[in-house]
Amino acid sequence: MPRPPTAGPRPRRRPAPRTAALATAVALVLGGLVSGAGPATAAAPAYEKKVPPLATRWTAEVGPANALPEYPRPQLTRERWQNLNGVWQLREPSRFGDGLPFGEDLEERVLVPYPVESALSGIQRSMDRMWYRRTFEVPAGWGVGTRATQQRLVLHFGAVDYDATVYVNGRRATGHRGGYDKFSVDVTDLLTRSGPQELVVGVEDLTDQTWQPVGKQRERGDGGIFYQGSSGIWQTVWMEPRPAAAVESVDLVPDVDTSSVAVTVQVPGASRQRVDVVATERGTGRVVGRVTGAPNVPLTLPMPGAGFWTPDTPTLYDLRVRVLDRTRVVDSVGSYVGLREIAIAPGEDGRNRITLNGEVLFHNATLDQGFWPDGLSTAPTDEALRSDLELHKELGFNTVRKHIKVEPDRWYHHADELGLMVWQDMPSMRTGGRPPVAAQQQFEAELDEMVREKKSWTSIVAWVPMNEGWGEWSREETGRLADEVKAQDPTRLVDAHSGVNCCDSLGDSGRGDIVDFHQYVGPASPQPDATRAAVDGEHGGLGLKTGAEHEWFKDGRSFAYELTTSSEQLTDRYVQVARDLQSLASSCALSGSIYTQLTDVEAEVNGFVTYDREVEKMDFARVRAVNEEVTASADGTGGPRPDPGPGTPGLEGVGSWPADEGTGDVAEDVVGDADLSLRGGATWSPGRTGAGLQLDGTDDWAETAGPVVDTTGSFSVAAWVKLDREGFFTTAVAQDGPVRSAFFLQKTGPENRFAFSTASQRALGTEAPVVGRWYHLVGTRDVSTGEYVLYVDGQRQGSFTSCAAGDVSDGPLTVGRAKFDGRAVDPWPGALDQVHAYDRALGAAEVAELFASGR
Repeated sequence: MPRPPTAGPRPRRRPAPRTAALATAVALVLGGLVSGAGPATAAAPAYEKKVPPLATRWTAEVGPANALPEYPRPQLTRERWQNLNGVWQLREPSRFGDGLPFGEDLEERVLVPYPVESALSGIQRSMDRMWYRRTFEVPAGWGVGTRATQQRLVLHFGAVDYDATVYVNGRRATGHRGGYDKFSVDVTDLLTRSGPQELVVGVEDLTDQTWQPVGKQRERGDGGIFYQGSSGIWQTVWMEPRPAAAVESVDLVPDVDTSSVAVTVQVPGASRQRVDVVATERGTGRVVGRVTGAPNVPLTLPMPGAGFWTPDTPTLYDLRVRVLDRTRVVDSVGSYVGLREIAIAPGEDGRNRITLNGEVLFHNATLDQGFWPDGLSTAPTDEALRSDLELHKELGFNTVRKHIKVEPDRWYHHADELGLMVWQDMPSMRTGGRPPVAAQQQFEAELDEMVREKKSWTSIVAWVPMNEGWGEWSREETGRLADEVKAQDPTRLVDAHSGVNCCDSLGDSGRGDIVDFHQYVGPASPQPDATRAAVDGEHGGLGLKTGAEHEWFKDGRSFAYELTTSSEQLTDRYVQVARDLQSLASSCALSGSIYTQLTDVEAEVNGFVTYDREVEKMDFARVRAVNEEVTASADGTGGPRPDPGPGTPGLEGVGSWPADEGTGDVAEDVVGDADLSLRGGATWSPGRTGAGLQLDGTDDWAETAGPVVDTTGSFSVAAWVKLDREGFFTTAVAQDGPVRSAFFLQKTGPENRFAFSTASQRALGTEAPVVGRWYHLVGTRDVSTGEYVLYVDGQRQGSFTSCAAGDVSDGPLTVGRAKFDGRAVDPWPGALDQVHAYDRALGAAEVAELFASGR
């Protein structure tokens, strides 16, 4: 039973640990224990697990006999295989030109497949270059290299970060570049006739010293939103025998309209062979469909009466795929498929929504980074890998955004079985600057490979090539990449750019299927357009510190976008933000939302659980209840725009401050009772007409005692302004909310333009302001249309439309500063005069009249 909401964070429920003996038994059943890591001298060290800064409940379970022993490729299975995870030899060379370490006993022992920076690897330090070495024996029963069986031996690498070269028995087998995709090599012709075979892998990983795709990895975790990098072999290494005419992949495209699947069985080099595909019902083995035909071309597998895959009913069907040479079975593999369709279609209100199997379904997701305190990029065990996805279901989410990282195949397999839709990011290049042409080409190649490898997972419903402009080199090129991904996989959605409104983004290319905004704490409020649905691609970041016992940094280096002081307060804020999301889902026609984030990660303490997955930081029953309510209510029906009413007529407004006093510490409101009090040394100077307020741009401003306009409705603000010097962001008029100003009549920093802004969008002016010149600024918001408009000197300039209810403002109207993240920001360096506030949106003619009057 959940603890009451007044209680503090609670320990996570711990499943019974899987013992090393059980894991060893699993390894024996599936593929046999790995061979030893080569002859060792008496002086050679043994593997020794290091102590991580933070352990998980699975840390103690990991050892040489059970390093991820599970079958690593669930969507294409063969009976015979052998896991090569375990203890390998390791050397850290200063450079690779010093000679290959064939036949040598290397100095260190590393547990593969945990990255060398992790505690589980036994190394726990950063390396730019590394040699891995071990030996293995090919089981005699596999018949590899014999004429009778014609079996070939293939080595598989789940992922190696970043540049890898593989040698077998002193000869180069293959090379590979890319830290997140798998690769394989046929080594049959490199084997000795019998006995141990020597395997050496050279790896170079310069992380963020180059433009290689790294996602959140950095050479050193920065104590912020980037984390400790992971180098070397970080996914399972294994081998299998297979025939020359072998199944390379089984590509699956379901069609819910015809209850069938287009199956392409890729068999390179096939000539006269045929393929036979049989679909059976899980649990009963009942045959539901069969097709026979040529390899390497799409075959239609009819599955009449088959159930559809959804988050509530994740129905999957097993496949048996055989390659036939006349009647002889040449190769046989297992696979599976789920019938589901993802698309964009109008909801009942006519605005574009995402549909699953023809029905509108809100994608309620978390941002999932996929990092672990003991294994870094690699989960300590398969049980741990699955547990994060199970946590999504426990919390009432139906979707997960895999954030700028690619996971092992088993992660997607678990998502398929649990019923979680996946938005798959492409790992981004580093931030800062623009990548050179060679890096652009490599990024594209790795993006193409990611889609090729992962496009048959039922759970993946969307591709995300770009995040917040990280590594982006051209808005037009981002649009081109989105088009190419869509051409490569037309069955899934493409979110061309998550957070197109944020950070390093070069702007909206207009391509893809999704309009995606980020806003912290948010939620964000994009709207669908004529061809695209809209999602809040990131919001949240609500945090709670739980103490050094469960935090990565023991020196208090932790942060969140908004910190709370208790589990109850954190839960309350989550529910409040979810209610805001529920409103936006209706008014903005949102199709999805992604909350930051599932777990704490290093310095970030904004998870539902701590980084070690030990402490539940919120009341999970309340979280689940509100999440399910949000998902159910966002059904595509939408809602009418509010009627703003007529407001107060005339150009005096509901607040008017001529600022003609010229002395004292109060500027009188001549139409109301909301006088401006001068703060921090604000003073007087000649104004546009008469006297005006004079600010030095440090910590002086003027403010009312409380709010003047209702920022959730229609309103306008106006002022004459003059800048005495250039600056970054500077705000003339705003009104405080609990965390930030509800609006900003301002000069921006990056664009150096006047603007009327909210926290997520800006209506920009057309020209840079001139220091020492007076300008008349007006910002209007019409709640009936959602339009924000900026006027400069009586002329309409920038505008934007927001479907969101305006931010709630419970604080003072401020002149000469704003509020953001709970702090006073954006001081105005110059003079201000004739400030007005209105409880309606002024029209263009009224604004022109106000400007001409000089008031």
